[in-house]
Amino acid sequence: MEKKDVEEMVKVVLFSLPPLIRSRLENVEFVVEERPSRLDGRSPFLLGLYQGVPLPRRGRGYSFVMPDRIVLFTGNILRVAPTREAFYEKLREVVLHEIGHYLGFSEEELRDLEKRG
Repeated sequence: MEKKDVEEMVKVVLFSLPPLIRSRLENVEFVVEERPSRLDGRSPFLLGLYQGVPLPRRGRGYSFVMPDRIVLFTGNILRVAPTREAFYEKLREVVLHEIGHYLGFSEEELRDLEKRG
């Protein structure tokens, strides 16, 4: 899967979000990488990663900071979703999950929401 193809898929996912959620995405960038780095202690099996300060934890003085990052690990996603259609669906799931962290949901809360559909 080419990086530019994945970036286009991410755009499609973002444009499909409800306007209320899309409008909350400020100062966050989406980064496409092949795999997580083992040098920083990350699990080699991660599909995505949110790096930043979740919205509910930002105070009045939160300004002039580097963008939060949502990193998508395409090699790992491709391992669990090898067809283009499956890849897009899994990518969408991962993007939504990481946006959930950006919005302040814990891993447990996101898992509960995912179980409910």
